[in-house]
Amino acid sequence: MNTNSNTNLFCDIVSQRSKEHTCAFNLLLQQGLYGQVMSILRQELDSMVRVMFLLSLQDIELREHFICQTLNGQKWTYPNSKRIVTDKLMVDLAADLNGWSLFVYKLGCAFIHLSAMNYYKNSNPFLLLPASERDDIKRFLNHYHGFSLEEELNVDTIIPYFDKVFDKVSSNLTYYIDELRQGKCLEHY
Repeated sequence: MNTNSNTNLFCDIVSQRSKEHTCAFNLLLQQGLYGQVMSILRQELDSMVRVMFLLSLQDIELREHFICQTLNGQKWTYPNSKRIVTDKLMVDLAADLNGWSLFVYKLGCAFIHLSAMNYYKNSNPFLLLPASERDDIKRFLNHYHGFSLEEELNVDTIIPYFDKVFDKVSSNLTYYIDELRQGKCLEHY
Protein backbone atom coordinates (compact mmCIF):
# COMPACT_ATOMS: atom_id res chain seq x y z
CA MET A 1 0.00 0.00 0.00
CA ASN A 2 1.15 3.53 -0.60
CA THR A 3 1.35 6.27 2.00
CA ASN A 4 -1.97 7.85 1.06
CA SER A 5 -3.91 4.58 1.12
CA ASN A 6 -2.30 3.62 4.46
CA THR A 7 -3.28 6.99 5.90
CA ASN A 8 -6.83 6.67 4.58
CA LEU A 9 -7.16 3.16 5.98
CA PHE A 10 -5.84 4.34 9.35
CA CYS A 11 -8.32 7.25 9.32
CA ASP A 12 -11.16 4.89 8.40
CA ILE A 13 -10.24 2.64 11.34
CA VAL A 14 -10.15 5.57 13.76
CA SER A 15 -13.46 6.90 12.39
CA GLN A 16 -15.12 3.49 12.73
CA ARG A 17 -13.82 3.18 16.29
CA SER A 18 -15.19 6.64 17.08
CA LYS A 19 -18.64 5.75 15.73
CA GLU A 20 -18.65 2.65 17.91
CA HIS A 21 -17.57 4.74 20.90
CA THR A 22 -20.46 7.12 20.29
CA CYS A 23 -22.97 4.27 20.24
CA ALA A 24 -21.50 2.60 23.34
CA PHE A 25 -21.20 5.92 25.17
CA ASN A 26 -24.88 6.74 24.62
CA LEU A 27 -26.06 3.26 25.66
CA LEU A 28 -23.90 3.26 28.79
CA LEU A 29 -24.99 6.79 29.70
CA GLN A 30 -28.67 5.80 29.36
CA GLN A 31 -28.06 2.84 31.67
CA GLY A 32 -26.25 4.97 34.27
CA LEU A 33 -23.02 2.99 33.95
CA TYR A 34 -20.84 6.03 34.53
CA GLY A 35 -17.58 4.21 35.20
CA GLN A 36 -17.89 2.63 31.76
CA VAL A 37 -18.93 5.97 30.27
CA MET A 38 -15.59 7.33 31.50
CA SER A 39 -13.80 4.33 30.02
CA ILE A 40 -15.29 5.01 26.58
CA LEU A 41 -14.47 8.70 26.92
CA ARG A 42 -10.87 7.76 27.70
CA GLN A 43 -10.73 5.50 24.61
CA GLU A 44 -12.03 8.31 22.40
CA LEU A 45 -9.42 10.63 23.86
CA ASP A 46 -6.77 7.98 23.18
CA SER A 47 -7.73 8.06 19.50
CA MET A 48 -7.61 11.85 19.47
CA VAL A 49 -4.15 12.13 21.04
CA ARG A 50 -2.78 9.50 18.65
CA VAL A 51 -4.04 11.41 15.63
CA MET A 52 -2.71 14.67 17.11
CA PHE A 53 0.66 13.00 17.65
CA LEU A 54 0.75 11.95 14.00
CA LEU A 55 -0.19 15.47 12.92
CA SER A 56 2.66 16.86 15.01
CA LEU A 57 5.21 14.94 12.94
CA GLN A 58 6.79 17.04 10.21
CA ASP A 59 8.55 13.90 8.94
CA ILE A 60 5.90 12.19 6.79
CA GLU A 61 7.98 8.99 6.59
CA LEU A 62 7.96 8.77 10.38
CA ARG A 63 4.21 9.36 10.38
CA GLU A 64 3.83 6.57 7.84
CA HIS A 65 6.01 4.32 10.00
CA PHE A 66 3.62 4.69 12.97
CA ILE A 67 0.55 4.27 10.78
CA CYS A 68 1.98 1.05 9.33
CA GLN A 69 2.71 -0.21 12.83
CA THR A 70 -0.96 0.32 13.70
CA LEU A 71 -2.07 -1.49 10.55
CA ASN A 72 0.28 -4.36 11.41
CA GLY A 73 -0.95 -4.59 15.01
CA GLN A 74 2.33 -3.37 16.49
CA LYS A 75 3.14 -0.96 19.30
CA TRP A 76 4.47 2.38 18.16
CA THR A 77 8.25 2.37 18.35
CA TYR A 78 10.68 4.70 16.67
CA PRO A 79 12.45 3.25 13.61
CA ASN A 80 15.60 1.26 14.33
CA SER A 81 14.98 1.67 18.04
CA LYS A 82 13.20 0.01 20.93
CA ARG A 83 11.98 3.42 22.12
CA ILE A 84 8.20 3.20 22.54
CA VAL A 85 5.85 6.09 21.91
CA THR A 86 4.11 6.25 25.29
CA ASP A 87 0.63 7.46 26.15
CA LYS A 88 2.28 10.07 28.37
CA LEU A 89 4.26 11.48 25.44
CA MET A 90 1.12 11.77 23.31
CA VAL A 91 -1.05 13.17 26.11
CA ASP A 92 1.61 15.73 27.04
CA LEU A 93 1.73 16.88 23.41
CA ALA A 94 -2.06 17.14 23.28
CA ALA A 95 -2.09 19.01 26.60
CA ASP A 96 0.44 21.50 25.24
CA LEU A 97 -1.88 22.13 22.30
CA ASN A 98 -5.19 22.13 24.20
CA GLY A 99 -4.82 21.89 27.98
CA TRP A 100 -8.22 20.30 28.51
CA SER A 101 -7.18 16.92 27.09
CA LEU A 102 -4.92 16.22 30.08
CA PHE A 103 -7.84 16.58 32.52
CA VAL A 104 -10.07 14.28 30.50
CA TYR A 105 -7.21 11.78 30.27
CA LYS A 106 -6.52 11.84 34.02
CA LEU A 107 -10.19 11.46 34.84
CA GLY A 108 -10.59 8.61 32.37
CA CYS A 109 -7.52 6.82 33.71
CA ALA A 110 -8.85 7.07 37.24
CA PHE A 111 -11.98 5.21 36.18
CA ILE A 112 -10.46 2.57 33.89
CA HIS A 113 -8.00 1.25 36.47
CA LEU A 114 -9.43 -0.71 39.38
CA SER A 115 -9.41 1.74 42.23
CA ALA A 116 -11.64 3.39 44.79
CA MET A 117 -12.84 5.62 41.92
CA ASN A 118 -14.96 2.65 40.86
CA TYR A 119 -16.89 2.92 44.14
CA TYR A 120 -18.47 6.17 42.92
CA LYS A 121 -22.04 5.09 43.80
CA ASN A 122 -21.14 4.94 47.49
CA SER A 123 -18.59 7.70 47.95
CA ASN A 124 -17.21 10.73 46.16
CA PRO A 125 -14.22 9.48 44.16
CA PHE A 126 -13.07 13.02 43.42
CA LEU A 127 -12.06 13.40 47.05
CA LEU A 128 -9.28 10.93 46.24
CA LEU A 129 -7.75 13.49 43.88
CA PRO A 130 -5.56 16.32 45.11
CA ALA A 131 -7.48 19.58 45.58
CA SER A 132 -5.47 21.16 42.76
CA GLU A 133 -6.63 18.47 40.30
CA ARG A 134 -10.25 18.83 41.42
CA ASP A 135 -9.96 22.58 40.87
CA ASP A 136 -8.42 22.01 37.43
CA ILE A 137 -11.29 19.72 36.43
CA LYS A 138 -13.84 22.25 37.70
CA ARG A 139 -12.13 25.06 35.77
CA PHE A 140 -12.10 22.96 32.60
CA LEU A 141 -15.80 22.12 32.98
CA ASN A 142 -16.57 25.74 33.76
CA HIS A 143 -14.58 27.17 30.86
CA TYR A 144 -15.92 24.83 28.18
CA HIS A 145 -19.30 23.78 29.53
CA GLY A 146 -20.51 26.30 32.15
CA PHE A 147 -20.02 24.15 35.27
CA SER A 148 -20.42 26.29 38.39
CA LEU A 149 -17.12 26.71 40.23
CA GLU A 150 -19.08 26.75 43.51
CA GLU A 151 -20.55 23.31 42.76
CA GLU A 152 -19.05 20.31 44.54
CA LEU A 153 -17.24 18.00 42.14
CA ASN A 154 -18.83 14.55 42.33
CA VAL A 155 -20.28 12.06 39.89
CA ASP A 156 -23.83 13.41 40.31
CA THR A 157 -22.77 16.99 39.50
CA ILE A 158 -20.77 16.01 36.41
CA ILE A 159 -23.27 13.56 34.89
CA PRO A 160 -24.94 16.38 32.90
CA TYR A 161 -21.53 17.22 31.41
CA PHE A 162 -20.47 13.75 30.25
CA ASP A 163 -22.11 14.09 26.84
CA LYS A 164 -20.70 17.60 26.37
CA VAL A 165 -17.17 16.43 27.15
CA PHE A 166 -17.54 13.41 24.88
CA ASP A 167 -18.89 15.58 22.05
CA LYS A 168 -15.92 17.95 22.44
CA VAL A 169 -13.40 15.12 22.24
CA SER A 170 -15.26 13.43 19.40
CA SER A 171 -15.65 16.59 17.31
CA ASN A 172 -11.97 17.42 17.78
CA LEU A 173 -11.08 13.88 16.74
CA THR A 174 -13.19 14.20 13.57
CA TYR A 175 -11.45 17.47 12.73
CA TYR A 176 -7.98 16.00 13.28
CA ILE A 177 -8.82 12.91 11.19
CA ASP A 178 -9.78 15.19 8.29
CA GLU A 179 -6.51 17.09 8.71
CA LEU A 180 -4.54 13.84 8.70
CA ARG A 181 -6.30 12.64 5.54
CA GLN A 182 -5.24 15.88 3.86
CA GLY A 183 -1.61 15.34 4.85
CA LYS A 184 -1.50 18.43 7.03
CA CYS A 185 0.70 19.03 10.05
CA LEU A 186 -0.06 20.86 13.28
CA GLU A 187 1.90 23.86 12.03
CA HIS A 188 -1.03 24.60 9.69
CA TYR A 189 -3.41 25.35 12.58
